[in-house]
Amino acid sequence: MEPQARKQTVVTDSKATGGGPPAHVAIIMDGNGRWAEARGLPRSEGHRRGVEAVRRTVTAASDLGIGYLTLFSFSSENWSRPPAEVEFLFGLLRMFIRRDLARLHRQGVRIQVIGSRDSLPDDIAALIGEAEAKTADNTGLCMVVAFNYGGRDEITRAARRIARKTAEGGVDPDEIDETMISAHLDTANMPDPELVIRTSGEMRFSNFLLWQSAYSEFVFLPMHWPDFDGETLQSALAQFASRSRRFGGSVK
Repeated sequence: MEPQARKQTVVTDSKATGGGPPAHVAIIMDGNGRWAEARGLPRSEGHRRGVEAVRRTVTAASDLGIGYLTLFSFSSENWSRPPAEVEFLFGLLRMFIRRDLARLHRQGVRIQVIGSRDSLPDDIAALIGEAEAKTADNTGLCMVVAFNYGGRDEITRAARRIARKTAEGGVDPDEIDETMISAHLDTANMPDPELVIRTSGEMRFSNFLLWQSAYSEFVFLPMHWPDFDGETLQSALAQFASRSRRFGGSVK
């Protein structure tokens, strides 16, 4: 089942809007389990504290005027974790939507979920659809949740859609370009992330927004995700603002 088409308002790159906040910030929320283990707590407590960090970060991003905030919450590779942990993570998503949806809606937050929905439990898919439909007309921060998401899987699904259209005669192979591929990704009509943040000190993409991050700036933080807050986000934005983004061009 493919995600439904969504109404989007494209936000331009901050470089073209007078140096404001990044239009799109993406975060690899890493380290919940290690945060808990370092404190002698069960991994589930780390995941619970991670949800609290999500709440803080969404509020801070909205206050800072960020247009899109993408949070990598469950990857297509996370199915390999113990079944009890996977079910616990699903339970956290259920709880988050049921408890936070009304508040986010009042704050004008628009929710969008990217990733494959084919293997999700029916109730999870229904909750995702409810959250997207309820907030579809909101004009504030777009909170993008990458759930059951993998960058290679996303590109593969986009390629299949284009291949079907080509086989049906709707697309000439010579017309396939970067713009067409982007239009068939889960993030169609979103700006590419200008800044990608990863917590826990790891320095890798982990199959996250592979196509979209071609020219993103990266900030790697040594802290684990449950310790992330608005001040941390502001510090990462300050690092971003200090960098020169040349997009393959020469230094001026």
